[in-house]
Amino acid sequence: MKFFILSALMLLFSMACFAQYAVDTLKTSLGNLEITFIGHSSLMFTINNLVFHIDPVSREGDYSKLPKADVILVTHEHGDHLDPALIKTLRKEKAELVFTETCQKNCGIPGRVLKNGDSTTLHGVRIEAVPAYNIVHKRQGDIPFHPKGTGNGYVLTFGDKRIYVAGDTENTPEMKSLKNIHAAFLPMNVPFTMDPEMVADAAKAFRPQILYPYHYGGTDTQKLVDLLKGEKDIEVRIRKM
Repeated sequence: MKFFILSALMLLFSMACFAQYAVDTLKTSLGNLEITFIGHSSLMFTINNLVFHIDPVSREGDYSKLPKADVILVTHEHGDHLDPALIKTLRKEKAELVFTETCQKNCGIPGRVLKNGDSTTLHGVRIEAVPAYNIVHKRQGDIPFHPKGTGNGYVLTFGDKRIYVAGDTENTPEMKSLKNIHAAFLPMNVPFTMDPEMVADAAKAFRPQILYPYHYGGTDTQKLVDLLKGEKDIEVRIRKM
C-alpha cells in the first residue's frame, strides 16, 4: 500500500511540475515521444525514460523541476541557446553533450562535436547535423547573424519518426531538401531568423506533417497559419514558447 501511495504522490508531483508547460505526444515505433515546450528555443523530448534537452537555458524555465538529461543538444553558441552553467547541473552522470565546435570552445565542457553534415547515434536515436545560417538577414557590416558553418539544426530519428529542430536559420537549400520529416520546429523572428513567409516557403518545400513555429518572440503566428491554410498535408501547431 505504501508503494502505491508513494507512486501516486510522485505522479502528482510530476504533473504539477509539468503543468506550466505545453506537452504534445507523438506516436513512434519506439513508443510515445513526449515533447515539452519550455520556452523560446528550449525543448525537452522524452521517450522510454530517455530525456533529450535541446538548447536548455535557465531563463526559459525552472529546470530544477525538470528531469535531468541523458542527451543535451545545443544548436549554436548564442546566449539564448547555450547556457554552460545550466548544462553542468542538468546532465546525468554519463549524459552525452552534442554541440558545435564554437560551443565547445565557449562551454569548457567535454562533448561530442558535430559539424554540418555529421551524424551520430545515441541510445538508438540517430542525430544528424543540418547547416543553420542566414542568407538574407545581416548585422551591421554585412555580417550574417548566423554565418554558415557555425550553427547546427538537428534531425533526430525516433524509430519511424524524423523530428527536425532547425536552430537559428533561414530557409536554406539544405533545409528545403530534407526528406521524410514528421515534425519540424522552425524559428520565426526577424531579423535573426525567418519571417512567416520564409517559414511557409521552407515548409512547402520539404513538407513536414507537423510544423511547430518556435523562437518566435512577438511574431504574429496567425500569419503563418494563414499562409499555409491551403496545404492540407501540413498541420501548423502553435504552442506557447
